[in-house]
Amino acid sequence: MTRASNPPILLFSYGTLQDKAVQLANFGRELSGRPDAMMGYEQAWVEIKDPEVVATSGKTHHPIIRPCADASSAISGMVFEITAEELEAADRYEVADYRRVSVKLESGAEAWVYVSV
Repeated sequence: MTRASNPPILLFSYGTLQDKAVQLANFGRELSGRPDAMMGYEQAWVEIKDPEVVATSGKTHHPIIRPCADASSAISGMVFEITAEELEAADRYEVADYRRVSVKLESGAEAWVYVSV
């Protein structure tokens, strides 16, 4: 009997999860991805107060996105294929200002992304 492999989990990042240092600290490896975009969102900034997250990213302010009225508004980023364990690590990295949602990207792919609470 052959074991079916789990399909990869897609994670869309428009911010610090694209940084090599953040990836190494959270996933133990550098991720490879492909460009994509989310439609109908706008970017803002959030102050990060968690000292571990600031130490990992090297930044006190991170981008954050929220839905907007302009459906043609695009947020560019990268799509990464990750494991369930890596998705849990990303959940631990993201502070309480973010929540994880599933979205359809410009390419048509379904991916997880962290947006404003």
